Amino acid sequence: MPFPMPLVESRPLGRLRLHAIQAGGQRLDGGAMFGVVPKVLWSRRIAADDRNRIQMGMRCLLVEHPDGLVLVDTGAGDKEDAKFYDIYGIETDAQGAGPGELPLLAGLRALGHAPEDVRLVISTHLHFDHAGGNTRRTPDGGATATFPNATYVVQRGEYEYATRTNERTAASYLRHNFEPIHVAGRWRFVEGACEIVPGITVRPTPGHTPWHQSVLVTDGGETCCFLGDVVPTAHHLPLPWIMGYDVEPLVTLESKRALLTDAEAGEWLLCFEHDAHTGFGRVRHDGKAYGLAP
Repeated sequence: MPFPMPLVESRPLGRLRLHAIQAGGQRLDGGAMFGVVPKVLWSRRIAADDRNRIQMGMRCLLVEHPDGLVLVDTGAGDKEDAKFYDIYGIETDAQGAGPGELPLLAGLRALGHAPEDVRLVISTHLHFDHAGGNTRRTPDGGATATFPNATYVVQRGEYEYATRTNERTAASYLRHNFEPIHVAGRWRFVEGACEIVPGITVRPTPGHTPWHQSVLVTDGGETCCFLGDVVPTAHHLPLPWIMGYDVEPLVTLESKRALLTDAEAGEWLLCFEHDAHTGFGRVRHDGKAYGLAP
């Protein structure tokens, strides 16, 4: 069965055009996704299946920019085996995709683009469900860049963190998702907040990983923030609703506080990477907690 989410959702932003492309579905344990929040609370917002997993997406953001196509995150890719997909609930069947075609590439094709057209790939971080599609499997079992003409962008600290794993982090960082890019000399490492191309900036939002970043797209007085895992779904907008996967949850808390304060003040459009049903939205504080604006 195809995952139950639109393959592509498009929005204008000033003179730019944004496209949220689902790179696949994902089902993860609800308790892990909501950390210390009791199930009696989170289950009122999102239902769990018989394995206590919740339906999620792996939304990527394509920006049609004057300097060329910019893609933010790439989903889980196609290099893992069936056991891995079962453990992490990866769903890769998409309405409109050809036989064996990855949803991300099907979405690009539906928009009239090919992998060769992408000029920049920005990774919020290098976990397998965000950077797995950076590379694709080759006939000899190796891996090569999915977007052969693109420069790939990530925080330098994140790359170093990904290549020096420990028992807590090793399962999330798979070297064939990022090492082939390094071998090909296609990484652009950045440090802290900076502009990647005019109107597209990265903002450090640490906590999920120490060098996690979110991506801001601004044009014509409007701003869209691709949140990554600092706020993975709209259900995670309340400040203490933080994933159990975060390595520094109290740092996440402060990243969220600062980011959502700016987002509400600036009336930013937010893009939720892992929300199965809400691709875009704006945030409001009702005096008690942050949530989606009406």
